Amino acid sequence: MKVLVVYAHPNPKSFNHAVLESFTKGLADAGHRFDLVDLYDIGFNPCLSQDDFDRLAKRETPDDIKIQQEKVTDADGLAFIHPIWWTGPPAILKGWIDRVFFMGFAYNIDEKTGHYAGLLKHRKAMVIGTAAASETEAKAAGLEDAFKKIDTDGIFRFCGIATVEEVIFHNVVAADDLTRRNYLNQAYTLGMTFE
Repeated sequence: MKVLVVYAHPNPKSFNHAVLESFTKGLADAGHRFDLVDLYDIGFNPCLSQDDFDRLAKRETPDDIKIQQEKVTDADGLAFIHPIWWTGPPAILKGWIDRVFFMGFAYNIDEKTGHYAGLLKHRKAMVIGTAAASETEAKAAGLEDAFKKIDTDGIFRFCGIATVEEVIFHNVVAADDLTRRNYLNQAYTLGMTFE
């Protein structure tokens, strides 16, 4: 299986990066091939512009979007690794979705009925998020449910991917070494068992 891993954290020394390393090691050890897109490293422009709209309407995909769409098309599965900031992903990842999962590529809408059809047929999408909030705090505030609802139904299932798995590693700022090791072991296992 080939997995496209989209990573969004600006600090290569972050715990989020350690999660990325553990997850991709699991993928590799399981015999999966993967392509890594580090959004901050490549300086991806997250702003969907009027020029983008105009060109995409004429089926003239801007080069930076086309490169990413080709990576999505070439993958059997998708994985996203990022911190959870203000109940969602960093702006650079939200912008990647805005620009790459554009109408005509990731979904279509029937102009007469308003019904949509997802166009992505990947076997699975996985989101691994790290959060400063504890699990209890996140659940009590409804933040965890909101995050999962937006990603699972509002993005991936809307675009046609039926199987979506989301994992949140909570309280990472204050977590002790044992908790962090357990999270990294879990990330490795998620890569090993990705199917």
